[in-house]
Amino acid sequence: MIAIFTVALAAGAASALMFASISSGAAISLPLAYFAPLPLMVVGLGWGPVAAAVGGIAATGAMAIVLGWSHSIGFGLAVFLPAVWLGHLALLGRPVATTALVGNPTDLEWYPVDRILVWIVVIAILLATAILLVFGTDAQSIAETVRQLLREAMRGTDGNLTAEQIDQFAKLFAFLAPVALPVNVIFWLTLNLWLAARVARTSGRFHRPWPDLRSVALPPITLVIMATAIAFCFVGGTVAMFATVIAMALLLAYAIVGFAVLHILTLSASNRVFWLASTYVLMFLFSGLILLMTALGIADAVFGLRQRYLQTRPPPLPAE
Repeated sequence: MIAIFTVALAAGAASALMFASISSGAAISLPLAYFAPLPLMVVGLGWGPVAAAVGGIAATGAMAIVLGWSHSIGFGLAVFLPAVWLGHLALLGRPVATTALVGNPTDLEWYPVDRILVWIVVIAILLATAILLVFGTDAQSIAETVRQLLREAMRGTDGNLTAEQIDQFAKLFAFLAPVALPVNVIFWLTLNLWLAARVARTSGRFHRPWPDLRSVALPPITLVIMATAIAFCFVGGTVAMFATVIAMALLLAYAIVGFAVLHILTLSASNRVFWLASTYVLMFLFSGLILLMTALGIADAVFGLRQRYLQTRPPPLPAE
């Protein structure tokens, strides 16, 4: 128990320091803050969600004392709660119905990766919406808030931004924020959870079988929600801002599904590793190409591409 408590506190301290480093303004602080959920997720997957909660509560309290409540609330909402909740979901399991009837609880049905992805999307929508509401309720109010912040930052400094440049930046921020925020949160949480699971598995403390990530899918209702959100993006005002957040979150979720589809459709391809690696590199260099993966994920949801491929050319599925 003492060892688990020590590990939990160490993970909480690491997460808090990584998150707080963003206030230093150093170049390395941004990637450090990006991976702030990782220590808590590793502890949650390896030692259980209670240990992650203990570390997170200690880190949140310490941050409130040292840096103030604003940093503490930001850490709690953006790092602590998502890390503990996603780690809890990843370890949820229940006896399979057939084995439960015969009294053998060793075979467990684990919480589906599909639903974990849905939860990541929900968390991203809530976080992005909360951040946007801090600035305003629509594009105009957000732009005005950014203008005021920039003017105050420029006052009494050597800043040489003109009024026109401040206005352009404010409008650009108001336009891009509803698009970029949910995308970044989904990528950030998904990457941290995957890395945490890899670390826990390598250390031998990952207590569930490694899931087949190539089978990840979204429920059919998400297509309806996404299409509705895209339609409301053209209404304007607060509704359009919220609709943009939802639409972008679901579009990226389907891009993740698209990568899973690609891993299935290339099973029989020669030089498969080269083509997959090239695809990932191109997506990283030209982020706009992620729309191709989104289209592939949507096409699979509509036409069942993976199921058709495996039925017509059933290859062996090697573990990845």
